[in-house]
Amino acid sequence: MNQFIKMEKLKLRSNQKIERVSTTFKRDDFQKLDWNVRLMGLKGARGIGKTTLFLQHLKMVHQFSEQAIYLSLDDVYFTENKLVDVVEEFYRTGGLYLYLDEVHKYPNWAIEVKNIYDTYPDMQVFFTGSSILNIQKSKADLSRRAIIFSMQGLSFRQFLALKYQINIPVYSLSDILENANSIIQSIGTDFKPYVYFREYLQQGYYPLFTEGEDWYADRVEAMIRVVIESDFLQLHNIDVKNIRKIYQLLLAVATSPPFKPNIQKLSERTAIYRATLLQYIYHLQSADVLTLLQNPRKGITQLQKPDKIYLENTNLLYSIAPKTLDIGTVRETFVINQLKAVHQVNYAEKGGDVLVDNHYVFEIGGKSKQGKQIVQMDNAYTIADNWDFKTANKIPIWLFGLLY
Repeated sequence: MNQFIKMEKLKLRSNQKIERVSTTFKRDDFQKLDWNVRLMGLKGARGIGKTTLFLQHLKMVHQFSEQAIYLSLDDVYFTENKLVDVVEEFYRTGGLYLYLDEVHKYPNWAIEVKNIYDTYPDMQVFFTGSSILNIQKSKADLSRRAIIFSMQGLSFRQFLALKYQINIPVYSLSDILENANSIIQSIGTDFKPYVYFREYLQQGYYPLFTEGEDWYADRVEAMIRVVIESDFLQLHNIDVKNIRKIYQLLLAVATSPPFKPNIQKLSERTAIYRATLLQYIYHLQSADVLTLLQNPRKGITQLQKPDKIYLENTNLLYSIAPKTLDIGTVRETFVINQLKAVHQVNYAEKGGDVLVDNHYVFEIGGKSKQGKQIVQMDNAYTIADNWDFKTANKIPIWLFGLLY
């Protein structure tokens, strides 16, 4: 098969993907990304919608132009064909806009992308990769060339817009803290937030529900397996014998109250050496499977144990341990997940559950939560589940799903 026919086949696959993608709902990231740079990377967890975002941009900006193409580098085609050869033919036939998906699945991707960048100065290259991807550690120096953006899963607000066409604007943290009741009134009395909020906690973070809800938890579990059993083995020096032990670690986090880790006991429970266990914990954070909170004075290194460990989002909790969840863990996981998309979140050393931007302290709980730990503190608030309006410094939990 000559190179022209190969390119025709790749272009046909690209057009088929573009044709099938819906543009009815677009993530806010669509507008935030800088589509004018020569080399842009988009990192994020599996299943959050990176591919859809790229295909939507192709459809809305380039449609089926011969100048643009989408290539998934986990395609079997690239097991025997080099990306640089494909791009050479693409450029020769007028190609200028290159969208590369799943770059971490392609050996030596960084070197070839650097060569493409240097060889074709009038070509724009956009790529997606796993959140594990470390541009700074790539063999080619892309860190000076590429603008890298990180993408998070759906916020509660975005879930409402995508699934129920309930459109609520983004509110800043200061808006929520100072004007919570005005925000609630502006949304309208017909809106019953906790009807949707409970659903979001279980199956709203990943847009997988658009493919059918019955198998949502299974799909989330399958994604975790791919991250640990494929991405980890490819990108980190993980001992295959420890894979099962990593699942034990995730189960321990999911089924415990807000988790303050005893690394020695975890090491004994999982039979993983302490230093290796800490390394795995930080790899799981880089993969957007865990969230680690640290005292802001300590910083985060792989030699230190984190002060608290959470699963990255509540959907992971419900997938891993749906019958043995700690409700306190669910609440804290939700608040931290929504906050960290736009704010710095740390362990609160002197009171409360989290410290935000080194300024705000939040204590998180149910409707009976009194905030006794923070009553004498400035800029301290109680975030309450099953709570309808702001009273004093007590704020409904679902409002923190409107931050992005």
